[in-house]
Amino acid sequence: MSRLVLEISNDVADSLQLPPPERLSRLQRELAVRLYQKGLLSFGKARELAQMTKWEFHSLLGNEDVERSYDLEDLDNDLNTLEQLD
Repeated sequence: MSRLVLEISNDVADSLQLPPPERLSRLQRELAVRLYQKGLLSFGKARELAQMTKWEFHSLLGNEDVERSYDLEDLDNDLNTLEQLD
């Protein structure tokens, strides 16, 4: 498995107007939202990057006024899931 590591200089990290314990999780969430918004990550993968549940990530997108993309494939997957629950 390959791994992507993003290095941020201490100078930039110290310039973030966030308490140090919140920096990593906040950057992960910000990156996840923007990549999803630009269509570079699917909802599931963006949610994974943000380390949030499906509902938490939906809420975050709403707070950020990000439109959700929902296509026919998503609808088909949801309908299949509902049929399996019956």
